[in-house]
Amino acid sequence: MTAVLIAVLILVLAAATAVAASIRILREYERAIVFRLGRLLGRKGPGLIILIPGIDRMVRMDLRTITFDIPPQDIITRDNVPAKVNAVAYYRVIDPVRAVNEVERFRAATSQIAQTTLRSVLGKADLDTLLSGREHLNETLQEIIDEQTEPWGIKVTTVEIRDVGIPRDMQRAMARQAEAERERRAKIIAAEGEFQASQRLFDAAEVMSANPASLQLRYLQTLLEISNENSSTIIFPLPIDLLKPLVQLGEAMESRAETDGDAAAPSSPPPELHEAPETPALSSPDRETELATPTPRSS
Repeated sequence: MTAVLIAVLILVLAAATAVAASIRILREYERAIVFRLGRLLGRKGPGLIILIPGIDRMVRMDLRTITFDIPPQDIITRDNVPAKVNAVAYYRVIDPVRAVNEVERFRAATSQIAQTTLRSVLGKADLDTLLSGREHLNETLQEIIDEQTEPWGIKVTTVEIRDVGIPRDMQRAMARQAEAERERRAKIIAAEGEFQASQRLFDAAEVMSANPASLQLRYLQTLLEISNENSSTIIFPLPIDLLKPLVQLGEAMESRAETDGDAAAPSSPPPELHEAPETPALSSPDRETELATPTPRSS
């Protein structure tokens, strides 16, 4: 009797183990690729799946989007600048059957394709494009990688360049270039401001010249602003009209002085002095002859 109970217990345990091995429960985002004696039966799931123990084999596939980091790649840009670039890629399995049958370890294969494509595409771009045109490069990378993984049932949705490392010397050169560009913009903006201010001052001068009262009001407003600064400056307002007689008097005195100076000047130049005619000098032979001739004596 004891032997029978032990045998029944063993059969029950074997049956429970077989049932447990034949029943699989798949989540909503999972699919099962079933092989029976090595032949593909297809995909199943989600939900409850019953397999034949010892005959059926199941490969569980995850259909969610998978994120993986592309390892840093050493590249040389088209303008011969060394750089180290890493990126991140997003993909998902859209055909579990092809992902199992067409490629071995589709995750490693997708990673290798992403690394080689990253080196080849970024090596054809300039450094400026690599730094400022990342959107276009991301789209190019995504299209090329997705085209190569499509036969495997893998859909690459996004590829993003995450970091670009360049040498320190190049970073300093770029910093100097950016600083010079900022200084150029600052000078242009300052010159443009001065030009606009000069135009406004010219317009204001035209308006004030048409109405002298506005100039007086502006003068009083300036005095009010100076007085509000709590400074020790003493200002004596002096109307410009009081200075006009002094200016006119100075001009009259200058014109009178010029008139008196012209009247005192001589009307005709002084007569020229007549020089005496010069006596022609005797040449040296004639002078010797004259000295040698004796003077006659008187008797």
